[in-house]
Amino acid sequence: MHQDNVKNLSKVGPQADLEIARRTLLSEGAAISALADQIGQAFADAASAVFRCEGKVVLTGIGKAGIVAQKISGTLASTGTQSIFLHPVEALHGDLGRLQRGDVVVALSHSGTTDEIIRLMDHIKTRGAKIIAITGAADSTLGKNADIAITYGRVQEACPLGLAPTVSTTCMLALGDALALTVMQMREFQPEDFAAFHPAGALGRQ
Repeated sequence: MHQDNVKNLSKVGPQADLEIARRTLLSEGAAISALADQIGQAFADAASAVFRCEGKVVLTGIGKAGIVAQKISGTLASTGTQSIFLHPVEALHGDLGRLQRGDVVVALSHSGTTDEIIRLMDHIKTRGAKIIAITGAADSTLGKNADIAITYGRVQEACPLGLAPTVSTTCMLALGDALALTVMQMREFQPEDFAAFHPAGALGRQ
C-alpha cells in the first residue's frame, strides 16, 4: 500500500498541484456567482427577521457547518447584531437554556438531515424561537420545517473525491456574509460603531 502511494505521488507535480488549486477556486467562485442570481424572497425574509429580532440571533451547526456558523455569528456580532453560537449537542445537554422567546436561530446543514440539528428543531420551536435554515436541500427535513429556508442547491464539491465540504461550506459562508452585511446596512451601522466593537487591531484603527 505504501509503495502504491509513493507511485501515485510521483505522478503529481507542481503543474498538477496548480491545476487542482485552480479547479477548486473556479468551482467555488462559480457557485458564489450562481448564488447572486438565485437569492430572492427567502433571503429578504431572513434579513428582515434578523433585523427585527427582539432577542439574539443564534447560529448553530456541527462539523464544518458549525465552524462556518461560528464565523457568521462573529460577523453579525461585530456589525451590530447581538449573536451567539450554540453547539447543537451541548444544546441538548443544558444549553437550550440560552434560548428565549424572540430569538432567531440560523441553522446550517448542507444535507438538511443532520441528526443533531433535526433533534434540536422541536426544542427550538418550543422555546419560541424562529428558525432560519441555510441548506443545500430545500426539500429536506430542515428545509421544510424551518420558518424560512435559504437554499443554494445540490452543489458539486471541489474535492477530487467529491466528499470534503468545500463548495457547500463556501456557499454557506457567502450567504452568511451577505445576510450580515444586508442587516448591517439596514441598521445604518457606521464606521464609528465598527470601531467601538474593534478597540484593538488594524480594523479598529481605520
